[in-house]
Amino acid sequence: MNKRNIFKENDFSELSMKRLLVHDSPYFKILNFNFKAGQSLPIHSHDVEGQLSILVLEGEGEFLGQDGLTMPAQSGDILISDISEPHGVRAKTDMRVVVTIAPPI
Repeated sequence: MNKRNIFKENDFSELSMKRLLVHDSPYFKILNFNFKAGQSLPIHSHDVEGQLSILVLEGEGEFLGQDGLTMPAQSGDILISDISEPHGVRAKTDMRVVVTIAPPI
C-alpha cells in the first residue's frame, strides 16, 4: 500500500499547470494536475488502446472534446473516455483534477 496527499504534494503555479505523477505501474497511471483560473490542458489524444478518467476534486472549468465540444466540469464530476478520443481541460477557477490512465502510457 502507498498513501499520498496530493493537496500537500502539489501546488499551483501562475506560469503553467502543475503536474504530479501520483502512481505508475504496469496496470494504471494516476496523475494530479492543478490549474490556475484560465489555464488548460489542450485537446489531445493518444493512438493507443485504453481508457482514462478525469475527476474534478476542486474548482470549476470545462472538459474539452473534438470539434469544439465543451462540457461543464465542477467538483465531483468525472469524465470517462477512450484514450484515443480527443480530450482536454480548461479551468474557470483554480482547479484540481486527478487523471487515471489504464493501461498506462
